[in-house]
Amino acid sequence: MIILIPSFEPDARLVQLVSSLREAAPQLQVVIVDDGSGPEYADLFTTAQLAGADVIGYDDNRGKGHALKFGFNYSRKNHPGEAVVCADSDGQHTVADILRVAAQLHASEGAMVLGGRAFAGEVPARSRFGNAVSRAAFKFATGVAVRDTQTGLRGYPANMLDWLLNVKGERFEYELNLLLGSRSAGIRIEEIEIETVYLQHNASSHFRPIVDSIRVFAPLLRYISSSLASFVIDAVGLLLLFALTDSLLVSVIGARLVSASVNFLINRHLVFQSGTHEHVARDALRYVILALALVASSYVWLAVLVDWGVPLVVAKVFSDVTLYIISFQVQRRFVFKPGAVAKAAESYAPPSRLPSRRSTALSNVPSASGITWWLR
Repeated sequence: MIILIPSFEPDARLVQLVSSLREAAPQLQVVIVDDGSGPEYADLFTTAQLAGADVIGYDDNRGKGHALKFGFNYSRKNHPGEAVVCADSDGQHTVADILRVAAQLHASEGAMVLGGRAFAGEVPARSRFGNAVSRAAFKFATGVAVRDTQTGLRGYPANMLDWLLNVKGERFEYELNLLLGSRSAGIRIEEIEIETVYLQHNASSHFRPIVDSIRVFAPLLRYISSSLASFVIDAVGLLLLFALTDSLLVSVIGARLVSASVNFLINRHLVFQSGTHEHVARDALRYVILALALVASSYVWLAVLVDWGVPLVVAKVFSDVTLYIISFQVQRRFVFKPGAVAKAAESYAPPSRLPSRRSTALSNVPSASGITWWLR
């Protein structure tokens, strides 16, 4: 099993983490990705290498997402068949929690394992607020409850690495993209509680509150905005057609045809990213079946509510909010669900070079099966 640590301008806590991991579980292989920290940090990375880690990286800072992909690609090529646990280098993840996530990953039978913080005790206000907003938005957009959407302590089975390399994102948004794409890829998520650690109010974090928050929330906004855009088109179309035809049935069908076409294109290419040409007909057929079912449901809801004296606009909002959750779940699990993990990762070649200080992989590191003695 690989412990992958992306690192940008670290301090002595990185070396301490490597030493503690090697002491607690010497059968694990620690891989550090230097995310372009610069020459002034070369001595610290050399010390980490002497402590037992493989140190790889590149010259220019490219972001956490890129560093993780670089490490995944290295692990896939140099340690085939090994699962990967990712941890941060700033002291927020204890050795005990890293090993607990590794143990859960070993026992999870192919799930993505998250180490979720409880955010108890003294937690910086921006961290507590940011995670609360992210957690609520994620649940609203996907219907999935995750305690800590921003955790950097995660475990991935070996057969997930190809998929990980194909998920979009180069910086902090990458890890949220993984969660957003996991269900459509048929990946199960397991979460265990870990200790909440913030040293010096998280002063060592390289997270930029405004720029990186926009990056992180962009995927969620895509999820939500797709439905909102379709709702606006559908609502406006419904009102216009009803004013012209005075027929509720014609208005519902006409407005839904236009909004459904727009929604299909947005969801396929931007939200669920199922945009391969070979599956257009399959996805379109599934979506048409769903759209017809939604049209029928929408008409029944509107007919009943309008008959009860509810204004058309109010009835429209009520019925569509109810149908939104159903529609999203069906699209994610059935309409745009890919048949298999993409194979494009085979050609993944980051535009970066391995620094000359890279160490040679240890040849006597046991495979993941050798970890069982401390997992019991």
